[in-house]
Amino acid sequence: MSEIENRLAALGLTLPQPAAPVAAYVPVVIAGGLAHVSGQLPFVEGKLVTGRLGEGVTLEAGIEAAQACGVMILAQLKAALGSLDRVERVVKLGAFVNSTGAFIDQPKVANGASELMVAVFGEAGKHARSAVGVPVLPLGAAVEVDAVVAVRPA
Repeated sequence: MSEIENRLAALGLTLPQPAAPVAAYVPVVIAGGLAHVSGQLPFVEGKLVTGRLGEGVTLEAGIEAAQACGVMILAQLKAALGSLDRVERVVKLGAFVNSTGAFIDQPKVANGASELMVAVFGEAGKHARSAVGVPVLPLGAAVEVDAVVAVRPA
């Protein structure tokens, strides 16, 4: 097992089958040494996490949903790259949180994905980030996260 696979196992994480696109796009585009990962939705125990933060979805559930998005980002990267060992650095995450106007903890929700990247990749997992509240996401998802990742040549 690779170092990254060992870290995933230590975290008790198994990568799921990468989600298929739900519209006219591809999950990952590799260009100029960067992998651009399309926004990933949160699946926990095979079920899409839906709803709005500040209106029926708790902060804890939002954090778990963001982590689930991060797990799907890893699954997409592994499928596109062949191995997560090709990840040189997580450059940026963009977190979109389906939330009410009164909900202001989008950065705490986004930490679910951010902390996962550091747990998996160590220093190379530290990244720039956006955490944005939005009024609705595709399929009613509670959270969506996209990523830009620097990759080593094959």
